[in-house]
Amino acid sequence: MNVLDDYMVDTRLSLLDKTRIQAQVLVPVVRSLRAELGKERADAIVKHALRDWSKALFAAVAESVEGSPRRKWAAMQTALTEITEREVTVEMHRHDKEALEFDVTHCRFAEFFRALGEPELGALLVCATDFDIVTAGGNEVSLTRDQTLMQGAPSCTFRYRFAPRP
Repeated sequence: MNVLDDYMVDTRLSLLDKTRIQAQVLVPVVRSLRAELGKERADAIVKHALRDWSKALFAAVAESVEGSPRRKWAAMQTALTEITEREVTVEMHRHDKEALEFDVTHCRFAEFFRALGEPELGALLVCATDFDIVTAGGNEVSLTRDQTLMQGAPSCTFRYRFAPRP
């Protein structure tokens, strides 16, 4: 059993398929809101709603994992890797007790949302969740990501740092 099974809703679906289903509903809603409220206001409302949802969801997942904050992060990160590995290509740079550094050089999520013309929505649904998962790591895990494929960069740069263990 994967700690993200509840997040996935139906474990027979891939995360990409789940995301496509979410987009089938969200894209028309977002576009209607933009027509009514203007792009800036509509996007702000959607961003706020999706960020609140994601933060609460991953905080609840973290609560279900036993152990230290770093253990909670590790369990969720491992689970996320398992459910995304066939959708992304990763180039590993470093993996030791102090850091985990890698680049995602190909991402089917980014391709999907860029083809829809909605990379901002993709960033909210997919990319921002990495920071919600890091939150479970408390002061023991941090993430810096200077660029993403979703934003049009050549890669997503994941740079995790780990606090020294006592």
